[in-house]
Order: sequence, then C-alpha cells, then structure tokens
Amino acid sequence: MIRPYLSLLVIFGILICDQWSKWLVIRFLEWGERIPLFFWLDLTLVYNRGAAFSFLAGSEWANVFFTGFASLAILFIIYWLARAKGQHSTLLRNALRLILAGALGNLIDRLRFGYVIDFISVHYRDWYYPSFNVADAAISIGAVLLIVDFVLTSRQGKIKESNNQR
Repeated sequence: MIRPYLSLLVIFGILICDQWSKWLVIRFLEWGERIPLFFWLDLTLVYNRGAAFSFLAGSEWANVFFTGFASLAILFIIYWLARAKGQHSTLLRNALRLILAGALGNLIDRLRFGYVIDFISVHYRDWYYPSFNVADAAISIGAVLLIVDFVLTSRQGKIKESNNQR
C-alpha cells in the first residue's frame, strides 16, 4: 500500500527540484550568462528548442512534435509503472519513476515556454558536454537503471532456463 505513495513522493520530489532549479536560474541569470562553479562545471542558462543535444532545434514544428512525443511517452511510462507490481524489481520501478519525473519536468517547460531550460554545463578544456538540467539527469539515470534491470533480468532468466535443463 505504501508503494503508490513512494512513487508519487519520488516523482514530485524530482519534479519540484527540477522546476525550482529552473526558476532560480531564469530569475538570476541572463541567457548565455556563465557562472563557473568548478574548473569542469558551470551554470549557463540556455534554451533548448529541440530534443537531446538540441536535435531538430531549428525546426518550426519541433516543439509540437516533442510535446506530443513526451505526452505519449509519459502515458506509456505511467501504464508500465502501474503494471510493474510485485513480479518486477524495485530497480525497474525506480528507473521508471526517474524517467517519468524527468519527462514531466521537461514537458512543463515546453508547455510554458516553448522550449526546455538547460543550465548545467560540464566541460574539460575546450570540450563541452551539451547543457542539461535536473530533469535530463533524472531521465539519464533512469535509462541507465532500466538497462541494468534489463541485463539483470535477462541474466536471471538464462540462469533459470539453464537450471531447468539440468
């Protein structure tokens, strides 16, 4: 009975952190302004009108497409999370919670502004990783956990299969 509340707590916790951090950044930084935190990390306000790594950012229909795609993905993840009960691992449920929270955070930006607010800039010398935000980090961590869960589940299935053949 506590699991649905845990899901909501995790999802809304990440969503609040994402939206609050974006609010702070747009309140205190100008577009493109850079605040160095460490030699490898800056805060830099940028607007991402595309998808990951600004994919399709120049397209006029990109926001409509990505808003629709995110909405469908969110519905699918909610369905998957609702069905991921007892038989599924905690790792899978946590991965889905992270991905859902991140997708919701970026969808809110697209609906409010027509773009996603990014501000975390990781770099080394002249190499820069594309800017991202808390929602993107949650999605990325969730995706890694999803892959780990898939590998572990596949491995467990193969072990059970080999034990049944003996």
